[in-house]
Amino acid sequence: MKQTVSIKGGVNTDLQHDSATKHVTGRADYTDDIAEPVGTLHAYLGVSTVAHATLKGIDLDPVRQAPGVLGVLTAADIPGVNDVSPTGRHDEPLFATDKIEFHGQPLFAVVAETRDAARRAAELAVVDCEILPHALDPVAAQDAGYPHITENLTLARGDADAAMAAAGNRIKGQITIGGQDHMYLEGHIAFALPGEDDEVVLHCSTQHPSEAQHMVAHVLDVPSNAVVVNVRRMGGGFGGKESQMNLFCCVAALAAKKWRRPVKIRPDRDQDMVTTGKRHDFVVDYEVAHDDLGRIEAVRGDFAARCGWSSDLSGPVTDRALFHADNAYFYPHVRLVSQPMKTNTVSNTAFRGFGGPQGVVAAERMIEEIAYALGKDPLEVRKANFYGGEGRDLTPYHQKVEDNILDRLIAELEDSASYQTRRQEIIADNAKGGIIRKGIALTPVKFGISFTATWYNQAGALVHIYNDGSVHLNHGGTEMGQGLNTKVAQIVAEALQIDFDRIKITKTTTEKVPNTSATAASSGSDLNGMAALDACEQLKERLIAFAAEEWGVAPEQVVFVPNAVQVGDETIAFNDFIKRAYMARVQLSAAGFYKTPKIHWDRAAGKGRPFYYYAYGAACSEVSIDTLTGEYSVDRTDILHDVGKSLNPILDKGQVEGAFIQGMGWMTTEELWWDDKGALRTHAPSTYKIPLASDRPKIFNVDLPEWSENRELTIKRSKAVGEPPFMLGISVLEAISMAVASVADYRECPRLDTPATPERVLMAVERLRGA
Repeated sequence: MKQTVSIKGGVNTDLQHDSATKHVTGRADYTDDIAEPVGTLHAYLGVSTVAHATLKGIDLDPVRQAPGVLGVLTAADIPGVNDVSPTGRHDEPLFATDKIEFHGQPLFAVVAETRDAARRAAELAVVDCEILPHALDPVAAQDAGYPHITENLTLARGDADAAMAAAGNRIKGQITIGGQDHMYLEGHIAFALPGEDDEVVLHCSTQHPSEAQHMVAHVLDVPSNAVVVNVRRMGGGFGGKESQMNLFCCVAALAAKKWRRPVKIRPDRDQDMVTTGKRHDFVVDYEVAHDDLGRIEAVRGDFAARCGWSSDLSGPVTDRALFHADNAYFYPHVRLVSQPMKTNTVSNTAFRGFGGPQGVVAAERMIEEIAYALGKDPLEVRKANFYGGEGRDLTPYHQKVEDNILDRLIAELEDSASYQTRRQEIIADNAKGGIIRKGIALTPVKFGISFTATWYNQAGALVHIYNDGSVHLNHGGTEMGQGLNTKVAQIVAEALQIDFDRIKITKTTTEKVPNTSATAASSGSDLNGMAALDACEQLKERLIAFAAEEWGVAPEQVVFVPNAVQVGDETIAFNDFIKRAYMARVQLSAAGFYKTPKIHWDRAAGKGRPFYYYAYGAACSEVSIDTLTGEYSVDRTDILHDVGKSLNPILDKGQVEGAFIQGMGWMTTEELWWDDKGALRTHAPSTYKIPLASDRPKIFNVDLPEWSENRELTIKRSKAVGEPPFMLGISVLEAISMAVASVADYRECPRLDTPATPERVLMAVERLRGA
């Protein structure tokens, strides 16, 4: 038979996202596109309008009497436990009972015939409460004697105090690092359909179907096997749908079981932003000692975070901030302490990078401080402090850095971006003293890959081959636009040597793959790709054994070739081969499994190997600022980012581009602002500014180093790409800082807090001019 040279859509090749055309034509189905059965009801949250109070009572009669309302859900209607805490700390009631902890806290839910009726009715409740003092940020919380919302962490190596005391050069400072709203295109939504007995089926937009399943079971007081959670795709997640969807799933399920009718809940954008958590704000107090060449001798850091009213994921988030407070740099002596502060604000949660970006910002600020103190190029100081060989390869958490490629990667980017030439040109241009000042910065990232909660580093997958040769793929990861389904299907195509379009990718569901981990920590492809490969290897092993017996050849003479199987001297089309295997009663279904090796973590000791490997990257950004207004533009960005041996280079480049822009937005324009009553005032796109298409760098070059290959045995030697490039946006902050510093002849570090809005940039310019 005539064979193709290779399959279509295997790994290491560019392949369009499997739903790309559906995305841009509007034919992709999301939860809100599911046809509503006759009798569908709609729920909406009634929330607090004060930040902190003793709750005396709620008059819900006006709500119940409103047009179209069937009833109201309160804590009294919960058959199980009034708690949706993702970490089992039982500190996050679904509905408040005796105390209000933040402005926007859910107090009840209205269930009505229409969404509009439910929304209007939710405003009619009369809440009787006694106002209490509130604290909205970590410093105010510390001053008010608020507790840690979860246990803090200390990472230490060497003797930071003694090294600091003996140092000749010491710098002490503080940086405030702002939070960030996820601003996914599709907001939170859950659609529950009641089943018989204790059963309920949920369609929702969550990154963690198994957690949603367990939370609903917990609240309904039923076993997990009674709850099915389905996710075809999300319109963005970025961590905001890892634990925050629990609230909406539980409300929909409670209402569906109580009224025995399908129930949908979809908050509008304002309520979504007010009621769900953000990226953690941090206030970091740092002290760094260095020698006259700029090499770091000791670091002390105190990381206070705005965690909100409940623990949510603040423990691991603040831990991870410390894990990345070294970024790419070796600290001979170090002590880092987290302060996860309770505040009267929405409970902050996972966000792309999961605390890591805040740690990296602190590391880069210390590098910047040293550079200005010594009158050096910050890149020179960065290079002097990179992790190196024996004796300079141990992190603050005592993991060895064994796969460092930054020296080569930085050298290549420095050359391709003409960094040195452009920096000198910018310094010369700024020396003319014009209104427009320029800055340039080249910043690195080293990012550890794995869940620090070791048990989450596992995944399952299910692969069926039907007797016509078509393949059905299901795995525990969720698709939120990042291309996970496409990559895993490419892995299956490569393993079975069939064209990509033979594979049907189906929705994530707790019915097929149980006990899944969140699609988070950049590990979606690593974990689910390996699980799918394991399933394929099981299938191939059975099929090879069948062919060897059927054709009377040695197993090594059975080879999967493009869209066919070579058995001895005979080549059989894949479809025909599978039909014969089916007729011979060969099992054509396999459940694959994978768990990440080598990792371990002792939190109490602050030691271990929490990460399987590191991903590296670097960005060089050039900006222009207007010193009369503080406005700025990003003129050019060059990125070289390490993804190992890429599973799909075009998708990986898209992830790098998107992560950079999102990181740039976090560093520059995305400002969360609460008023003195504790109300979030930046609760809509009209008041919260994400980057526009016009804000992207005017010149934007993104490359992947083709020579990189993961040293560890990851899926096809690739590396994670979701979170690491987010931190490349810090290069824009550093470039703005250089432009600001030029007004005082680079004598002083501008110490910009983030986001570096035009107002903050202008105030920094005026402050330096005044000094």
